[in-house]
Formats: sequence, C-alpha cells, structure tokens
Amino acid sequence: MESSVPATEITALLGRGTQFEGKLHFEGRVRIDGVFKGEVHSDDTLIIGDGAEVNAEIDVATVIVRGGTVHGNIRAKTAIEIHAPGKVVGNLHSPSVFIDRGVEFQGSCRMDAVEPKVAPAKIHTPTAARQPVS
Repeated sequence: MESSVPATEITALLGRGTQFEGKLHFEGRVRIDGVFKGEVHSDDTLIIGDGAEVNAEIDVATVIVRGGTVHGNIRAKTAIEIHAPGKVVGNLHSPSVFIDRGVEFQGSCRMDAVEPKVAPAKIHTPTAARQPVS
C-alpha cells in the first residue's frame, strides 16, 4: 500500500512552545521542536528539531536529531543521525549511526540489527511444585 504523502513531508509537528507527555505512536514523519516526555514508537521517521527537549525512550525506524537535547535510549531499525548542535544522553542501538562533529553524546553505541521487542515470557510453575512447606 503506497502512501500519498511524499517521504520528505512532515505529517505532524510538535512546535516550539508545545509541551506533551505520554506515548506517541505515529505513521509518516513527525518533528518535535517543543518539549516531549514519555515514549515514542513508530515504523517511520522521527525528527528532533533545534531547541527541542525530549526525555523519552525512542523506538522507531529512523531518528534524525537536527539540534535539541534527547535524554533517553534510542533504538532505530534503519538509522540514527545526530547533527550539531544536538545533544544525546542515552544509549544508541541501530545498524547505521552518524554523529556529526560538535555533537555532545553520553552513552553507549551498539551497531547491529535491531530485533523487535518481545514481551518477557511468563514463568509457568506446575501446580504440583507449589506444595506447602511443613
């Protein structure tokens, strides 16, 4: 199914002066220029604009930090780009990572395929094993 929106067009914008807290799920390209706290999940592109303050766990296909500050871990299935004067405090995990000269980065970087997150398996204890201790 093809989208009628060009790949470079922004589908949503949290502009300067906006503040949002919660879970953000989206399709297309979303740009954050304001303050965001929470979680971001998508199979598309997240752009962190100059002046943005993001405190979030990010799990998307592509992240482009064009400035602003990100506190939190970033998992990207395709790529992570961090351009000056961006600042990232958190761990990066993506098969492709670009960090521009002048970027401030504190954390670890892992460059390999990003596997989908799987809920932890519940441990099943047979009822026979749960006998009262005498």
